[in-house]
Amino acid sequence: MFSQRRAGTSAFLGFLTMCEVVFHAVVRSVRSKHNNALIALGLNMLQAIMFVSIFYLMFTILGVKGNAVRGDFLLYVMSGVFLFLTHTKAVGAVSGAEGPSSPMMQHAPMNTIVAILSAALGSLYLQSLSLFLILFGYHVAFTPVEIVDPISAYAMVLLAWLTGSCVGLVLLVLKPWAPSLVGILSTVYQRANMIASGKMFLANTLPSFMLALFDWNPLFHCIDQARGYIFKNYNPHFSSWEYALWIALILILIGLMGEFYTRKNVSISWSAKR
Repeated sequence: MFSQRRAGTSAFLGFLTMCEVVFHAVVRSVRSKHNNALIALGLNMLQAIMFVSIFYLMFTILGVKGNAVRGDFLLYVMSGVFLFLTHTKAVGAVSGAEGPSSPMMQHAPMNTIVAILSAALGSLYLQSLSLFLILFGYHVAFTPVEIVDPISAYAMVLLAWLTGSCVGLVLLVLKPWAPSLVGILSTVYQRANMIASGKMFLANTLPSFMLALFDWNPLFHCIDQARGYIFKNYNPHFSSWEYALWIALILILIGLMGEFYTRKNVSISWSAKR
C-alpha cells in the first residue's frame, strides 16, 4: 500500500495506484467505526431503524399521518430519514477526515485527497448497504416495497451524499484555521437539519412564508425530489435537484481551492499552539 513511488510511470498506472490506495483507505475508514465491519454495519442499521421508529411513533401520536403523501407511510418516513442520515454522516465523515498535518500524510502515496475520498466513500458504503438491507427486510417481512422510479430515487440519495460531502469538505478546510469554531458549526449544521431538511413534511403542503425558511437547504430539495420519484401520487413543484447539484459544485470548487491553500501553508505546530 505504501510502497515507494517509481519514476516514469504512466498516468493510467498512477490512477490505478491511487484507486488502490483509496480502496485500502476506505476499508480503514469503515473499520475505524468498529474492529468488526459487520458490527459497524449493524450499529449503523440500528441507528437508522431507531430514527424511523421514533418518527413513525411521533407522527402516529400527533395524528398527522393523513397529511402525508398517499402511499406507504413508513416508506414516506424512511425516505426522509435515510437521506437525512446519508447527508449528515457524509458531513461528519469528511469534516473529520485526516488533514495535511496528520501522521498518515508522511507516507508517500497518501495525501489529503485520498483521505477525503476514503472518508466520503466509506460513509456512502455504510449508508447504502444499510438502506438496501433495511428495505429488503421491510419488503420480505412486512409488505412489498413499490418505488415508481428506483434509479432516480437512489440518484437523490447520491446527491444528498454529495452535498453533505461538499459541506464537510469546506468545514475540513476551515478546521486548521479555526478548529473550535468548525466543531461548533458542524454540530449546529447537523442538528439544524433535523428540522431544516424537511423530512417531516412535503414542500407542496407548505405555505410560501414557511417554504422560504427551507428552500436554501440542498438536502430539503433532495428529500422532496426523492419522494416525487418514490410515490406515484406526489409531484414536487417547489424543489429542484438542479439547485442541490449547483450548490455541490460551488462548494467543491471552494473546498478544493481552500484545501490547496491550506495544504501549502499548514504547520504541524498549529495543533500545539491551539
